Amino acid sequence: MSENIGLSLPAVDITQSQIEQYHNDGYLVLESIIPEAVCDALKARMLELMASFEPDSVRSIFTTNEQSRYTDSYFMESANKVSFFFEEEAFDEVGSLKQPLELSINKVGHSLHFQDDVFKDFSLSCVWGQLLRQLGMVEPRAAQSMYIFKQPGIGGEVNCHQDSTFLYTTPMSVIGLWFAIEDATLENGCLWGVPKGHRQGLLKRFERNAPDSVETKMVTLKEHAWRQDELVAMPVPKGSLVVLNGEFPHLSYANRSELSRHAYSIHAVDNTCDYPELNWLQAVKGQSFIPFQTK
Repeated sequence: MSENIGLSLPAVDITQSQIEQYHNDGYLVLESIIPEAVCDALKARMLELMASFEPDSVRSIFTTNEQSRYTDSYFMESANKVSFFFEEEAFDEVGSLKQPLELSINKVGHSLHFQDDVFKDFSLSCVWGQLLRQLGMVEPRAAQSMYIFKQPGIGGEVNCHQDSTFLYTTPMSVIGLWFAIEDATLENGCLWGVPKGHRQGLLKRFERNAPDSVETKMVTLKEHAWRQDELVAMPVPKGSLVVLNGEFPHLSYANRSELSRHAYSIHAVDNTCDYPELNWLQAVKGQSFIPFQTK
């Protein structure tokens, strides 16, 4: 594990108008707030982690078709590990990688914020804790983290979804922090979302069949289909942050361009809310999710 490198982050002060915009629209875009050097440090650390990964040890593929996750124990065990997931189009017909490993991974998750010093230093910064409190959280805790590559040419589409589907709390509390480690453009797979779509409420829950079970299911809470013409693109430059309400519907299209679109995301929950045992992602036994630094 790398030594803590003391990533320096400037304070992020949002206005009352921005807070109201977040609650009204379900998302907030804060452009170019992360120093370029910090983005580069996170990217470099991820390349180090990939260099130590043995691809033949696992062939787990991240897919937007949730059916394939239901009995994938590697996915379930990733809740408290640093696990690697391949792009669906990474392999040829005989199961060999079609391009170098560093261009074949879809994402790494789901505990970078806890298992790696560099990502922990960035993820649990008091800057993000303060931001989450400004947006209404009482006791913000980091529950999940992911480094997402959106590889050139084969970066897979992520279907329209709501983050609270996977990290359900009562009352609703999930907030996603999505950081652009590289420019996110219309060509390489930027985020798209439905403004005010969070007001529709949560449509589905992804949960275990029973506490401690590795078998899961998708439960439909209400029927609704998001229309294509409701979507708004959210292209952002490197170093930007997109804040997402847990019920905000969003997606990203496949990347067929020649440029990657690296991003890092943290999902936070409020520790004052109930976090069900049936949620797929659970904290380590005997522990709770990780609090953000206070200073």
